Amino acid sequence: MSVTFAVGDLTAQEVDAIVNAANEALAPGGGVCGAIHRAGGDEIFEEAARLGGCATGDAKPTGAGRLPARHVIHAVGPRWSGGDAGEAELLASAYRRSLEVAEELGCRTVAFPALSTGIYGYPLELAAPVAVGAVFGLADRFHEIRFVFLDEETRDRFERAAS
Repeated sequence: MSVTFAVGDLTAQEVDAIVNAANEALAPGGGVCGAIHRAGGDEIFEEAARLGGCATGDAKPTGAGRLPARHVIHAVGPRWSGGDAGEAELLASAYRRSLEVAEELGCRTVAFPALSTGIYGYPLELAAPVAVGAVFGLADRFHEIRFVFLDEETRDRFERAAS
């Protein structure tokens, strides 16, 4: 079992599943979701549209279209509302549910972005320890859990949260 932190392109990861930073409608969007849509194709979100949405803190799977991964797990993290609206619990739940879904699919390798830290506004310094704590609690069920970020600052923040 290993948890790793990398700078790179989430959509290029050769893993069993990548996690999408999804919205409750499971509709194509910007950021990570937009990158997955562009790289993986319309079929991912056509399949997602048939799932009936997804609650904040939950996750649902689809195929991965043209991505090298086998599955996309659409996880809905919370929008930041100042920290008093259960955001930490919902964020931890989104990470845990992603791994539970991955396990149900037989996945051994999973790649994550930093959920909720983009347009949902969750402060990176608060999100990193929540994410790492949630993932470490289930990491022994997987061969590798890889966090993939666009920049070194985010990677460094998550690595510090893990130590």
